Amino acid sequence: MTVVVRFPPSPTGFLHIGGARTALFNWLYSKKYKGRFVLRIEDTDLERSTEQSVQAIFDGLEWLQLDYDDGPYFQTKRMDRYREVIDQLIERGQAYYCYCSKEELDELRTQQREQGLKPRYDGRCRQRSPVPDVQPVVRFKNPLEGEVIFDDQVKGKIEISNTELDDLIIARSDGVPTYNLTVVVDDMDMGITHVIRGDDHVNNTPKQINILKALGVSPPIYAHVPMILGQDGKRMSKRHGAVSVTEYRDQGYLPHALLNYLVRLGWSHGDQELFTLNEMIELFDIKDVHKSAAVFDPEKLLWVNYEYIKSSTVEDLKQHATRHFSDAGITVDSMDNWKDILGINQDRSKTLVELVQRSRFFYIPPEEYDQKAVKKHFKAPALQTLKSLRDQLAGLDTWEAESVHGAVHKIADQMNLKLGQVAQPLRVAVAGVPVSPPIDATLTILGQEETDRRLHKAIEFIEQNVQ
Repeated sequence: MTVVVRFPPSPTGFLHIGGARTALFNWLYSKKYKGRFVLRIEDTDLERSTEQSVQAIFDGLEWLQLDYDDGPYFQTKRMDRYREVIDQLIERGQAYYCYCSKEELDELRTQQREQGLKPRYDGRCRQRSPVPDVQPVVRFKNPLEGEVIFDDQVKGKIEISNTELDDLIIARSDGVPTYNLTVVVDDMDMGITHVIRGDDHVNNTPKQINILKALGVSPPIYAHVPMILGQDGKRMSKRHGAVSVTEYRDQGYLPHALLNYLVRLGWSHGDQELFTLNEMIELFDIKDVHKSAAVFDPEKLLWVNYEYIKSSTVEDLKQHATRHFSDAGITVDSMDNWKDILGINQDRSKTLVELVQRSRFFYIPPEEYDQKAVKKHFKAPALQTLKSLRDQLAGLDTWEAESVHGAVHKIADQMNLKLGQVAQPLRVAVAGVPVSPPIDATLTILGQEETDRRLHKAIEFIEQNVQ
């Protein structure tokens, strides 16, 4: 049997973390068993579905590099097929028209509550004659006896008595099919063998199984994954931070770092924290997903991203960071030694945005200096220190870290200063801030001429502004 899984987002919002994890689990399962991954857009909610949300789903999957083998299929383009199945169920006596008014149903529920019964439709229209001038809904005729039993790959054996299920609506009065009908038809037509989805769908599963059986189709294998919670124990929402996958992209996360973090939300392999994509595919199995809810930890995600940035090649960093550099008005390879710039900052950057911030001064000379740094490091004595440094550095025959390092130490010795009293004014002069990579490496990357220009500008600044 060829494994066929699906990811069926509704385009009523962006692709969020929970949806991305579901897509990842399905994608990994298909790759592990050399199956097919189907993308299906469930866009029948016409009032809330938007083209913007559809594009956000595409963008999120593309950024995460979760490629699909079939699709995208759009439910709005399959309406004729749904109506065909609905008519088929009606003709077989497995579905019927329901003419109950809202008031009638409200009264039924009130009576059931008063009797201590669970509110549910009582099937009164199963034998009811057509009511003139009423546009009916269509209900599925659920079995009155027996049980629905399925072996959930995450939760284990689940049994639901058919007496707990009512005759659900499969088509509204305007003819639009409902979720449980469209999902069943899609899974049937697309040959879905495994349904991996959030456990908020557990209650839908018995209904869908009964419809599939009515259509003469064997149900797929189900796996319901626990939800993701915020650190406060409540379901993930905007208050827990970024919820759109593309927000994490914009904040400077690497796609594989986010995938690595997501795969560990509810799944583990011993104590291993970091996985290559190939390791994820090889080791992941839906049966190993935990039954309890996972807790989203932004700090842990940041740590994973930092580890990925540290271990990336500069070529990979460039590929993923280019858009962030462009947003800052910088072309990464506009400097011949761009590899050195990225390389010297990758161990210091937890996100690609931070990488850009730390690299910016190499590309763009500081237009102004950090005010606190000026007060601390650009005091009057720093003027002579920087002048002496400028002369010493300008006289170097070779421009490399070792010679620069020697020049800085020589000035410190000559002026009887601590190394920090020389290096810090120099750092502010060339970077604009009091924090940078090691000063000798920083100057080596900047080059002798650019270092001289920045020292000249800093000297002028002190002469004009510091008394």
